Amino acid sequence: MQSRYENSPREVSSMDAGTLRANFLIDSLFQEDRIQWVYSHYDRMMIGGAISVKEALVLTTYDGLKSDYFLERRELGAINIGGPGKVTVDQQSWIVPTRGCIYLGMGTQSVSLESLDSENPATFYMLSAPAHAPHPNRMISKEEAAPMTVGGAETSNHRTIYKYIHNEGIQSCQLVMGLTDLSTGSVWNTMPSHVHDRRMEVYCYFNIPDGQRVLHLMGEPEETRHIWVANRQALISPPWSIHSGCGTSNYSFIWGMAGENKDYTDMDMIAIPDLR
Repeated sequence: MQSRYENSPREVSSMDAGTLRANFLIDSLFQEDRIQWVYSHYDRMMIGGAISVKEALVLTTYDGLKSDYFLERRELGAINIGGPGKVTVDQQSWIVPTRGCIYLGMGTQSVSLESLDSENPATFYMLSAPAHAPHPNRMISKEEAAPMTVGGAETSNHRTIYKYIHNEGIQSCQLVMGLTDLSTGSVWNTMPSHVHDRRMEVYCYFNIPDGQRVLHLMGEPEETRHIWVANRQALISPPWSIHSGCGTSNYSFIWGMAGENKDYTDMDMIAIPDLR
């Protein structure tokens, strides 16, 4: 488990490309037959990746969490971006299809992740936030995730948003999580941009074709910065920062938030002419 500490807007405004990447980009989250975690001090969100190929992967606690088991005081959401997988939780099992999401509430003790086909391994992208009460464990498919189409081809941002963990979906303490697919020919996400000072956010970009990249925009609206992102890399977005992207091809990404509320529409919009 790696730790990432908070940075103020003043610090970020003076960072070069290498320093920005070191603080906000998670470039090696997915490794075969391992569970990788990054502990962010923004709202104490944890960002994880797991690929089960040869064996089931067991979710264990870490000394830094000071807990008897991983979800003793935490909740977890996981979206599968690989082949079908199985999640076994306290003697109960779920088959999690591609693009399926599973939520595990506080107090869940035993968790293992495995693939149904080692040639097409399950790949779980996970977020975990502190929890104050237990919520029921639940799994839903992409088709059950309240798809919403926004944007348009004329502005190169026609996209479909799938909301999994939110006020009207899977219930949680503070975790919010979903997935966005950009249509062929569209490359912009979350534009016009926004901030939400009450919640941090994490983006995980995937389905980026070989040789292509996404330019992720961050920073204060009047002092933006950028980071080039490859397939299956994640970015930590501070509450005060915008979070938009533009790809050299269409792509997909998972978004997740933690903080003061679970209101998906709690956004302070930034007019495009006001970006600097």
